[in-house]
Amino acid sequence: MKFKEAIKPYQAAAGGWGSLEATTRFVFDSKQVLKNMRNLMRMNKAKGFDCPGCAWGDDNKSTFSFCENGAKAVTWEATRRNIGADFFAQYSVTSLYQQSDYFLEYQGRLTEPLRYNRQTDRYEPISWDDAFALIARHIKAMDNPHQMELYTSGRASNEASWLYQLFGRLNGSNNFPDCSNMCHEASGSGLKRSIGVGKGTIRLDDFDHADAIFVFGQNPGTNHPRMLHSLRHAADHGAKIVTFNTLRERGLERFADPQKPLEVVTSMAGQISSTYYQPNLGGDMAAVRGMVKVLAENHRALVAAGEKGLFDEAFINAKTEGMDAYLAAVDATEWPQIVQQSGLSELQIREAAAIYQSADRVICTWAMGITQHKHSVDTVREIVNLQLLFGQLGKKGAGLCPVRGHSNVQGNRTMGIDEKPPKAFLDSLGQHFGFEPPREHGHNTVEALEAMLRDEIKVLIALGGNLAAAAPDSPRTEEALRRCGLTVQISTKLNRSHLCPGAVDALILPTIGRTEQDIQATGPQFITVEDSFSMVHASEGVGKPIADTQRSETWIVAGIANVVLGNEKVDWLGLAADYNLIRDHIAATIPGFADFNAKCDIKGGFYLGNAAAELRFNTLHEKAQFSNAALPVSLFPPLDADVPFTLQTLRSHDQYNTTIYGLDDRYRGVYGQREVLFINAQDMEKLGFADGDNVDIETVWNDGITRKVHGFKLVPYNIPAGNLAAYYPETNPLVPLSSFGDISGTPTSKSVPVKISLSPIKHELRIA
Repeated sequence: MKFKEAIKPYQAAAGGWGSLEATTRFVFDSKQVLKNMRNLMRMNKAKGFDCPGCAWGDDNKSTFSFCENGAKAVTWEATRRNIGADFFAQYSVTSLYQQSDYFLEYQGRLTEPLRYNRQTDRYEPISWDDAFALIARHIKAMDNPHQMELYTSGRASNEASWLYQLFGRLNGSNNFPDCSNMCHEASGSGLKRSIGVGKGTIRLDDFDHADAIFVFGQNPGTNHPRMLHSLRHAADHGAKIVTFNTLRERGLERFADPQKPLEVVTSMAGQISSTYYQPNLGGDMAAVRGMVKVLAENHRALVAAGEKGLFDEAFINAKTEGMDAYLAAVDATEWPQIVQQSGLSELQIREAAAIYQSADRVICTWAMGITQHKHSVDTVREIVNLQLLFGQLGKKGAGLCPVRGHSNVQGNRTMGIDEKPPKAFLDSLGQHFGFEPPREHGHNTVEALEAMLRDEIKVLIALGGNLAAAAPDSPRTEEALRRCGLTVQISTKLNRSHLCPGAVDALILPTIGRTEQDIQATGPQFITVEDSFSMVHASEGVGKPIADTQRSETWIVAGIANVVLGNEKVDWLGLAADYNLIRDHIAATIPGFADFNAKCDIKGGFYLGNAAAELRFNTLHEKAQFSNAALPVSLFPPLDADVPFTLQTLRSHDQYNTTIYGLDDRYRGVYGQREVLFINAQDMEKLGFADGDNVDIETVWNDGITRKVHGFKLVPYNIPAGNLAAYYPETNPLVPLSSFGDISGTPTSKSVPVKISLSPIKHELRIA
């Protein structure tokens, strides 16, 4: 089937009828209409299941507690289509590798354990017992425990993640690369250094009390649409929404609430952003630095006139350190550098500073537009600096809000999925189970891939996710997977990682989804997740699994651990039979989870608390720390060559992470295609190119490796000159594995140095 391609600018507001129509279409396409209608009514509800999509919080006020993309995630998972023996008899791994990512996941649910047969180039059924025995043989044949990588997706539950990290540490390693390493690691690293805790400081209802909300580097209309409800509600109550985003995004401009009938059937819509700035990619730190420069001038002028200054001197003196050095760095930063790097005029920055100055309570929120640059940690800390100057912590309607991606990526880290675990956590774990946990740091995702390429890794187990598609430098990532002795993928659907089998063995282990009932030996089980606001929710599936050969992630992890380690220290099978027992162990080893099982009955979930929100800072001197980093000299310090363009990779509207639900990006006006390149119209004309021309995109880097993708259609878009944007995973091959953030190790997927040239290739995406 060939998809109808079109470029047609979207004129309506985000949400509204378009969102309702798309949701309905996906429900019907699942072939499980009644089942999915029931599922959607139970999503994000008490005694229901938590959305398997984003990590936005639940307001517990709405009749329908789901968004368009949440509905896509549920219906995509709860489909009647499934992959059986006939499918793998028809398709070899080599032939499947030629198919699109959309084709792979559209085939439906995996239903039985599979082992790769290298002779036939096909996956074939294997029993659960034999699969576990095969894993155990490979692990026991390792020379040392550091030859295993335990990768984790942000969708894994608290229970499965905690069990997974316990298995890895009892086996002797802290090799826990995870999806957080590729997205919000800079948020955690920056916040820990500034305020002593790696999470946001606000709660969801703080949006109802803010006077101004500054939104940096995020597109909630596509990535976490329920955030639009919070922003719209805040704007309706008078809050100024100030957006810094390189692309003009419809969801940050106007929003029609799909739960309000008049807004669905009419052109009524509410404004989101009162002011919208489009900085250069990587220019947000300079923009914030410029705002502080203005605010510091205004503060000093007031003090010199004998009036009360702007800064919260009482808060600064009592709760912070390092302000003088920071303000000296601000004074030393000249306006030409700020303007050149930010891409904004001095007038625009002064305007933004005036809005900030006029607000008593300010929330700063950000996502991966901030975190996927070389200087991302410094950028996060610059945002914190701004908030510290005005005492915007510890009061209602104010604070710091990094918006996480996948639904439990924050919970995974809380549960100990961390290659650099805190000493207190390891001490607690070791004391509780009577062993000495490994203390040396393990591998993050980039380090794990590099170790695989050096042939140092014998076993990779992936608890969810799609590493081959999610990680940078796609050909090198795929080669890394193929160099492992054994690859084990715990998955709901077929994906690109399954087509990069290990050098000796490869397994696919089918797991149930968040929407499905989890029945174990002691009866029905529920799991828990943590959202972006440190709220922990119980989640219980409502539908029957599509096959009785599928298993829960928790059961699979326990089964592997039991065969590899035995039950001397941990009764793995007992824990798999009763998740309450797992939660008892979590309560005993992780602060904030006392009476965990009892708290799971709290409607709407329970709050873990946040020391920084209570003005307790877990830093060396128990005070919040100003950062005095200089602005970066360049986004690409290793390069001597000129860089014609800076590219960011991003999601389409029919996508969540690497899962491609469809080929439309409605809000950006792209239909039936994904190989497009958004470009400033004047840049296109200067190059002598035309709207719709096909181009090749090539990375400008210094390691002798050619990184190039072909046949991308030029689409003129409202984006600053010199900046480009295109979808991932199609453009992940352009992101060098060696280009990652300082301190965070996060791939620099929002600042890729590239050049473009005309191409004879035109993509035609088909599904069989």
